[in-house]
Amino acid sequence: MISQLMRADMSEERYLTKMRQLNRDKAYMARLNDLLARIKKHLPALRERAEMMKEVEEDFVYRFCHQSFKVFHGQNVLKKAVALIEQIGGETDPPHDGFMRIVNEGTAHDSGPTTNENWLAETRPILEAFWHTKYFIEMMVEYGTEFEEAPQCMPSGWAAVLWLFELR
Repeated sequence: MISQLMRADMSEERYLTKMRQLNRDKAYMARLNDLLARIKKHLPALRERAEMMKEVEEDFVYRFCHQSFKVFHGQNVLKKAVALIEQIGGETDPPHDGFMRIVNEGTAHDSGPTTNENWLAETRPILEAFWHTKYFIEMMVEYGTEFEEAPQCMPSGWAAVLWLFELR
């Protein structure tokens, strides 16, 4: 008799745990679909930024390799793209601190009298921030175009976008 009551209690607790998880899953999926809707709303601007980043990338890398101070001009394109990412995230889903640290290091300073001596230390973070940002913009374009709703089984690029907005 006692073992039956224990099993019933365990079964009830397991059921309640499962129901709580399902409710959390529904709320989580609602948040993902909300993010996807915000991405879709901004698809024209995302496409524009993706194209702009693609266009300047070749020259940007050349400027880095050639040790041209014009590599610092790439920060403007980067800052505009990050501003769009921040707008999409809004107050509820700001970009991940790790991503923002990369961006901040890539936009922290301008060229100065010691830049040539410290070329890699001062300019490589710009390219790293540029490529991270370009990747996330491209993934939002791809999956904002492809998905009608957020999938439960997800490709790595979409999972990375969710990481960007601290949803994974």
